[in-house]
Amino acid sequence: MSLRQMEYFVAVVEESSFTRAAERLHVTQPALSHQIKALERAVGGELLERLPRGVLLTPMGRAFLPHAERSVRSAAQARRAARAAAGAQGGELHIATVHSVAVGVLPDVFAHWRRAHPGVCLVLHEYASADALEDQVERGVADLALGPVPERWSGPLVPVGEEEIVLVVPFDDPLAGRSSVALHELADRAWVRCAMEPVVDGRPFLDGICGAAGFEPRTAVRTEHTSTAIRMAAAGVGVSTAPGHTVRGALGEDCAVLSVDPPWLRALAVFSRVPLTGAAAAFTELLATLPVTGIRPPHPTAASPERAYADCGAPPAVVPWENARR
Repeated sequence: MSLRQMEYFVAVVEESSFTRAAERLHVTQPALSHQIKALERAVGGELLERLPRGVLLTPMGRAFLPHAERSVRSAAQARRAARAAAGAQGGELHIATVHSVAVGVLPDVFAHWRRAHPGVCLVLHEYASADALEDQVERGVADLALGPVPERWSGPLVPVGEEEIVLVVPFDDPLAGRSSVALHELADRAWVRCAMEPVVDGRPFLDGICGAAGFEPRTAVRTEHTSTAIRMAAAGVGVSTAPGHTVRGALGEDCAVLSVDPPWLRALAVFSRVPLTGAAAAFTELLATLPVTGIRPPHPTAASPERAYADCGAPPAVVPWENARR
């Protein structure tokens, strides 16, 4: 069994076609088929079911695929690390994150990086949930990840600070001139809810925490994405929640941001399967020291979402908002 055979297998699965995989790999289809058959002999059974219009994974193929992907991507990661190790002056750096962090944090970071390290190409991989992010990093899709702190992670992990989950209202809202609000003050408000809102103990997060504060949130609109929810809130449809850094660019334009009292905070970290060296280490250092990321150092007196939930008398099993595990 060779790395090249696993590369061929992964390409066939991704393309769902021997023909398209051969074109992508710049090899002939007979040569590709020969290598796949050799791989199947090595593992002791068929990995792919050949169909007239494509291929399907067999049960053995489904079991083999994650390991093959990890091997292929680890090899690519090793090549990138070797090229970029000498002072972060060459190669590529693949970074994985969740969508809200990509929108709210990374533009400024990437701009500073490009000025300091113009020889390193950045490749961004975005995911809708923390679970998807962790799964793909474990499979080797990126050199490092930036996102909510994983519950369990066996590789390197570097805390970089906290992001605040805030409330968004129109700029002309009666609350707009304030810096914070207690949750019970919003008992009569309508809410814009995002489909990514986590479920805690069988209930959506907002239902649980508002219920603990003595009221049931009245939902005006349900959206698929946080950015849509923010725009809806800015238009006056209802109150929305979002990471503060995601909406800071709209301040003073058409919406205002309020902290919850006590604040809802979420810890962020850089994590990876392998030691952070070369470009990966340089990027992590930049992220931790750059003052314009929207991430702030941990504050000992601020409440986490778990603490805020507990303070309201509800179960303390709160998880992060948009990118929470379900």
